[in-house]
Amino acid sequence: MRAREKVGRSVAQRDDKKRLGKKHRQASTRPKKGRAPKSTPTTGAVDPRKRKLLSTKRAAAEKLKRVTKQSPEREKRKAIRGDAPVRTPKGTPPQSRPVRPADGIVGRQTPRSSNVAGRERIEEEDWRDIELLAAQMVTETESAEARELPLIAVCGRPNVGKSTLFNRLTGSRRSIVGDEPGITRDRIYGEIEWMGREARIVDTGGVVPDDEALIPAEIFRQAQVALEEANAIVMVVDGRTELASPDLELARLLLRGGKPVFLAVNKMDTEAMQVQAENFRRLGFRNVLPISAEHGSGIGDLLDVVFDVLPEPEVVIEEPVVMLTESDEIEEDANGPDYSVAAGASIEPAAKRARKLRSHGEYESRETKIAIIGRPNVGKSTLLNALTGTQRAIVSPIAGTTRDAVDEVVERDGHAFRFVDTAGIRRKGKTKLMAEKLSVIMARKHLEAADVSLLVIDATEGVAALDANIGGYAHESGRSVIIVVNKWDLMTRTGKDGKRLFDGKPPADQKLYEQDVRDKLKYLDYAPLLFISAADGKNIEQVFKKVELVARERRKRVTTGQMNRFLEKVDFQKASVPMNKRVRIYYMTQAAVAPPTFVLFTDKDIKLHFSFERFLANQIRETFGFIGSPIWFKVKARNKKKEA
Repeated sequence: MRAREKVGRSVAQRDDKKRLGKKHRQASTRPKKGRAPKSTPTTGAVDPRKRKLLSTKRAAAEKLKRVTKQSPEREKRKAIRGDAPVRTPKGTPPQSRPVRPADGIVGRQTPRSSNVAGRERIEEEDWRDIELLAAQMVTETESAEARELPLIAVCGRPNVGKSTLFNRLTGSRRSIVGDEPGITRDRIYGEIEWMGREARIVDTGGVVPDDEALIPAEIFRQAQVALEEANAIVMVVDGRTELASPDLELARLLLRGGKPVFLAVNKMDTEAMQVQAENFRRLGFRNVLPISAEHGSGIGDLLDVVFDVLPEPEVVIEEPVVMLTESDEIEEDANGPDYSVAAGASIEPAAKRARKLRSHGEYESRETKIAIIGRPNVGKSTLLNALTGTQRAIVSPIAGTTRDAVDEVVERDGHAFRFVDTAGIRRKGKTKLMAEKLSVIMARKHLEAADVSLLVIDATEGVAALDANIGGYAHESGRSVIIVVNKWDLMTRTGKDGKRLFDGKPPADQKLYEQDVRDKLKYLDYAPLLFISAADGKNIEQVFKKVELVARERRKRVTTGQMNRFLEKVDFQKASVPMNKRVRIYYMTQAAVAPPTFVLFTDKDIKLHFSFERFLANQIRETFGFIGSPIWFKVKARNKKKEA
């Protein structure tokens, strides 16, 4: 009887638990004594009316934890090096590192979001500071006429202040200056003027004669070239440090050369320190001058003694330049040029006199500046050496060898071509050193100062996304573009088995490769394409021909009458433009050259649709050419109200 009652009671209790639900069935498993551990409530588990208050408290607590007692400079250096975390004020509870999904994967570490954000902020500040420094630097180089002037060479071991002295003497920020040793590698030329006399000056890299490494050896070779062609040499030493073995070796080489050498003891900022300069007379030089390149003290005394040993330049009488007006040009086309004395011309033959035209809106340029741009290690320096026929730039398989822009002038058929080898442009995240960051920004500045750009692409790697970005820089800045596919010999050179030597694949087809380049660089459809091998010197002559063609097309001018007759033949219905972006062009005229710029007089004051600009540019190219040059448009509405 009792057993039946127990069974019935247990069945009833089980039925009651079923009716109460799962929450009450699990109540027996909870601890009966003590309190449950308190856990920080999440935002979703809080009353909606209190969520905002909880979020505010959490944000204030996180902000309090980030307060440091270290200087900003030390905190910045620690964040970059990845040292120990920054100290927090006393009383702050220790933070437990949250478990992340990637922590359990071997060989993978996901950075904390706070560290990544802080590092990105520091990187942005560094790039902003370097951009301000780059804005103060110049891209001007020595002119072609200055090659007849006497040359002064500045040399010394690394990090003694040669580039600072070079910038001080030239009065400009041309050479990159930094605390990192070995920034300057190639020869940097400039012009100086002192007491009515002019001269050239060359900045060389830090010389280490005993170093057999590739780049130091190339720097020494470049310095030797500058020392051989110099009329006077200025050796720079650091007055705050003891003499090193490179100083002794370089001094021994200079004394053997037989040229006038002047020892500039740099970093003598005060008069009390200038007495220490006498300790450097044991190098064997007669002329020892204490200077401070950064502050400018002692520079005048140095220039006085240097210019005393330079040869006197020859006096050249400049011939008058004949300036022709538009009416004179029309008369010249009909009757031939008038070089009579009554017309203001000299008696010399026409072939010896320079002429400039006024009607083109700009004076005729005697020199074409070509910037060689591209990613690191694609063969830009090798191409410069092949174009100039010299060993002007340092070439090495190490990416990022070129830092300062290197330029050289080549004269062909009475025209001067100035080729500028720029540093390899890379992504911001790939540049760590200050010199690399500054060289990337200066490469873009030299590009904007050029007329034509040679976009060099490595044939073995194909067109990368960075190549497209670099080409976009040239396109947006209005520079004419020539696409140069370098190292093409590696794509066609085969062995006995008929396969390529460097990767064992079948040789590349030039037409298919060109189509692939055009597909990836669609916005540069107007740019000529060349396949060359700078190392072997193949098709280098084609580069000169294309540069001359593109430079001529860049300065082409079309009359207003020709443009109006062109507009009558264009079928604008073929342009795929939205109806609200369609405009009616009454007439158009060319307003400027280099790059060719056209002004459109329309019925609406709206920005042209990109498809309409592309359609109109293609129609203009089919009729007038403008090979290799971007075309710009400006819109002026006829019914636009005049602003008061």
